[in-house]
Amino acid sequence: MVQPELHPQDDRREGDGDPGQPFADPTPSGLPEAVVFADPGDENPVSLTTIDPFARTVPLPLQFDQESTVTMRRLEVWRDEFFAWVRTLASAAVYATLIVTFGFQVARVEGQSMAPTLADQDRLIVNKLRYRLTSPQRGDIVMLYYPLNPDKSFVKRVIAEEGDTVRVVDGRVYVNDVPMRDDFVPAEYRSHDDWGPQVIPEGYYFVMGDHRNNSSDSRHWGFVPKKYIIGKVQVRWWPVPHARVF
Repeated sequence: MVQPELHPQDDRREGDGDPGQPFADPTPSGLPEAVVFADPGDENPVSLTTIDPFARTVPLPLQFDQESTVTMRRLEVWRDEFFAWVRTLASAAVYATLIVTFGFQVARVEGQSMAPTLADQDRLIVNKLRYRLTSPQRGDIVMLYYPLNPDKSFVKRVIAEEGDTVRVVDGRVYVNDVPMRDDFVPAEYRSHDDWGPQVIPEGYYFVMGDHRNNSSDSRHWGFVPKKYIIGKVQVRWWPVPHARVF
């Protein structure tokens, strides 16, 4: 049987760039079809014919990867939650700084100079705002900077204010010649020293520890300027069984 001669020009089609090559049909019959969704949830998908890998021109159909999209959305949610937490923590840090700077401060007692009112390692909340609005009063327990070394801080009780006359006779404290009420000092904590009398200068305070025979205070290093008084001891919150408000 004689096969008919194939002339290249017979199989050329208009627009084919190579006149010497046969044209390959890009959509041969009998090949399976691929389905591409134009949009998630599209109920009318576009039907495309699978492309012959040997064809000269192979158009690439658009593919939508649903799993990748779900993963990306989850990552976006996690990212948004992460930044929300960062903003929350940053705000909390700012508020805490403002509170500590202008409002309240947590402090820890070291030593027994305020026993039995305060014990070693007691945890306190100091109200720093109070003395921005009012002045310290006799009997207040205060946190203050040590006048001889402001890098240190002490807890003492205010005994006398500016203008008061203070003297100590055999451990008994007199303010303006009136014996100070000191039933918070047990007998074994009383001292037997003498001091004064002296008038408290303007803008200063006289402070003492409740453990009178084991306290370094104004009897030893002088009066305390008001600017050195940090705040009023408001609460002892630890240990919990001994928590109280002052």
